[in-house]
Formats: sequence, structure tokens, C-alpha cells
Amino acid sequence: MPHEQIPTWSRQSRTAGSLTPLRGSKYPLIDAHLHVVNFTQETPGGFALVDAMDRSNIRKAVIFGLPVTKMWALSEREAPDYYLANDSPCYYYGYTDVIVAEMVRALPADQQARLYPLICGFNPVDRFALRHIERLYAQYPEVWSGIGEILLRHDDLTAFTYGETARANHPALWPVYQFAAEHDLPVLLHQNVTSVTKNDHPAYLHELEEAVAEFPRTRFIFAHCGMSRRVNVPFYYQMVDRLLEQYPNLVVDYSWIIYDVVICPEGVPSPDWLALTEKYSERICLGSDLVTKFERLGPELQRYDVFLDLLSEKARADVCWRTAERVYGGTKGRLTQPPVIQTPAWPVEAHQ
Repeated sequence: MPHEQIPTWSRQSRTAGSLTPLRGSKYPLIDAHLHVVNFTQETPGGFALVDAMDRSNIRKAVIFGLPVTKMWALSEREAPDYYLANDSPCYYYGYTDVIVAEMVRALPADQQARLYPLICGFNPVDRFALRHIERLYAQYPEVWSGIGEILLRHDDLTAFTYGETARANHPALWPVYQFAAEHDLPVLLHQNVTSVTKNDHPAYLHELEEAVAEFPRTRFIFAHCGMSRRVNVPFYYQMVDRLLEQYPNLVVDYSWIIYDVVICPEGVPSPDWLALTEKYSERICLGSDLVTKFERLGPELQRYDVFLDLLSEKARADVCWRTAERVYGGTKGRLTQPPVIQTPAWPVEAHQ
């Protein structure tokens, strides 16, 4: 869209390739978990995203908005920028998907092809949820590559969000999962395995398993392997190993705090998680899980290198890009070689 017509929610940066590198992983990556709006539904924009990807060795990205927005309550003097910024509640915000779709469509075609956008802006306990997905899928048929990240059980965010508690086995999600199966759309779920007060056993894991078992034709991605702040259980890798063995339609992503807490604590790769990753590399992908903050993409993904260095060449390629491409790339062509960074199609001087 012309520069003067850029809406206020899209703080676009259109400087292409002229800044210093953001480091990034030594390996070509697909970032399989990236929020491109924040909790007040603002975004730096698609051009800023592509710039940061180019400078961080990120070839493609799975992107989505946030299905909830943080309320600025009258009792709060300062505007919040994160769901934990203050005690104000959050509420579901369907326009997030329009923000993402229009952000993608504003990019040149070759840059659009590097992004796999997902639909997330619906209330997962509302039996009308499918209507939102159907409308967005019809309105932007060329854009979407999946559904998610659906925020279900999620530490403090669950308590902050208006309404009934969201869970993976809520009946309102049954038609959503069916729609995903019929349209071959992967579904990315955030479902904590337990609560912050029950870290001795996975109290909520059965909710995920019920959904995955009930819809064997739906492809599910288990975000962060079910971990969140202050959410942990004993023998975590055995639990993930069993899930991947038992449910062939399930994929996991290594993102957010799962990596630093149990996969590579204090920067030392766990032998158990290395073995699990070798065993199931075709079912594992990597993500930054940044909420905008595109300037942190390089450092966020570079930290995986100490773990990736110890994998076999095949497992490393699977985790870095092949799994994500297989799972999310169906609507835009699946690759058989690592994706390459394309030179931006817009002239630098035209977008200063």
C-alpha cells in the first residue's frame, strides 16, 4: 500500500538490507513460531520483519498475531505493552488476523512466499469460533498456511483472559479441528501440561491427548512441548517421547523457555534431549516465540547452535527447516533443499 496509507497499527520500517547483521544461527533456519503483533496489536510491519530475517539467517518464518489484546484499564496510569505488564485483563481480538494478512499482502510476492501465516484471532471456547476461521479463510484464500497459535492453558494469561478457561479438548474446538483436517491446515496449540501449582504431574496433558486422539487426520503442533513459566513436571523428555511415539499426527516445537529450562539448561545440551531429537527429528521444529522484537531474532535463534552442533546432519536439517517446511509449506510448495534468502525486490531508496 502507499506509504501515506499505512494504518497506525502498522509501524512499518522499509529499510532493506542496509543495516548491520543481527548474527543469527550458523545454520539456515525456518523460524516456526513468531508473533508479528504484540499484546496491544501493534506491529513493526512486514518490511521490518523481512529485514531482520535477512540479517539473522532466517530463510522463512511461521507467523501469527495474538488472539488476545491487553486492556488499558482506567486504574492503570501507564499503558501496558505485555500481558504481565499490570493487572488489567485481556480479551479476544479477532482483527489481529486482518493485521497479519494485510501486512503480508503489502510485501512483494517473493517475500510473501517466505512467510507462513496462521489464523489465531478467535475465542476457543466460543462455538461460533469456526465462523471466524471460515470468513478469514474465504477473505484471504491465498494467505493462510494453518491455524494458531491457539492460546489455551497458559500460566498467568489464563487467569487474565475474560471468560471460560480455554483447553485443547473444549467442544467448541471440535469443528475447528475438523475444518483443519478437511483443508490440510496444521493446528498450533499452546496447552500447558499442568498448572503452576501442580508441578509433580502433568495434570492437563489428558486434554491435549483427547484432542489429538479424537482427530487423527488433523496435524497438531504442540507449542513449547507444553511448557510455560513456572510450569514443569518430572521426566519431561520421557513424556514428550511417549507423545511422539503414540500420536503420529503430533509435532512439537522447541521454542520459548522449554529450551533453556530442560533441553539445554545453563547452555549445556541434555543427552536425553539430544537422543530424543535424533529419534524424532522429522517431528520437531525450532522457533523464537518472539512477540515482535524483531531486532532480537538473531540472538534468540543463535543460542540453539550449541545444541544443533551435536546433532547428526540429517537431524539438524530436519529440526532447522525440513520439519517446518513439511508441516507448514503445503500451500506454498514444499522444499527439498534448504531455503535461500532472496534479495529484497524493493529498491532501498524508495522506502527510506
